[in-house]
Formats: sequence, structure tokens, C-alpha cells
Amino acid sequence: MLSETIEKALNTQIHLEANASMKYLAMATWAEVIGYNGVAGFFYNQADEERIHMLKLVKFVNERGGKASIPSLDAPKDTFKDLHELFTMFLESEEQVTESINHLVFQTLEEKNYTVHNFLQWYVAEQAEEESLARTILDKLKIIGNDKSGTYLFDKDIEGIVAQTEINAKNE
Repeated sequence: MLSETIEKALNTQIHLEANASMKYLAMATWAEVIGYNGVAGFFYNQADEERIHMLKLVKFVNERGGKASIPSLDAPKDTFKDLHELFTMFLESEEQVTESINHLVFQTLEEKNYTVHNFLQWYVAEQAEEESLARTILDKLKIIGNDKSGTYLFDKDIEGIVAQTEINAKNE
């Protein structure tokens, strides 16, 4: 069984994951319209990944005797100044998710709910990977600066990240 506190926190995490999915879908749409097909593919993939994270939580809550709450979502920001702003928002979003997961892990330890704690360890590892990826991408964009040919090559190179992410998702 889930305590009310843990159930509420898991439902908050469901909402956060759903919001992240919608943010990344809006980011993908912006990038695609601008002509950054590699970046668009990256964010379409991220949107799918966040949706899967949300579904894992929904199923877990329901299987543990709780009731998952499906959130209504606000429209995400859908215009961006440039790729640097886009990926800065990506990092900030992932940091927000990480902070929420860490708070949830802390709650499970306080309540000595080791089943939920164990379940959340996958999310802890996943968030470390996501933040690292976002920081790596931002580092590359800083190196590129305002170089248009560098931005073009970046868009092509990020397709490799998309392909690797798809391989990792199939192996999970």
C-alpha cells in the first residue's frame, strides 16, 4: 500500500513527467518548423521518453493500491530565441524533474517505504543521464557560438544522439 503522502508525491511526479513530455513536443515542433530536423527528432524522442516515464509511474501507483491522477496540462512555451535557449530550457526541465525525484526518494526513506524507494532508483539513474546529456549538448553549443555552419553540423550530429537514445530505449 501507498501512504497518502507518497501517493500524492507520485501523482505530482506523474504531472511533472507529463509536462516535460509536452514541453519537449513543443520544442520539437519549433525546431522542425525552423528546419532543425535533427534537433526536432531529438525532442520528439525526449517527448516519447517522458511519456513512457509517466506511464511507468501511473502503472506503479495503480498496482500498489493507489490511484494515479491524470493531470490536465497547460500549453507549453512554443517559441524560442535560438538553440541555446532551447537546450537551456531542456536542462532546467531535467533539473526540476531530478529535484522532484530526489524529494520523493527522501520521502520514501522517511516513511521506510523501500518498495517505492527501490522503484525510484531507476529514475535517479535516468535523471543523472539526462542532466549529463543536456550539459554536454550545451557545452557543444557554446563551442559553436554563432557559427552557422557549426549549427548546421550540430543539427546533423544530434541525429546520432537520437539513434543512440532509441537503441537505449529498446533495451530498457
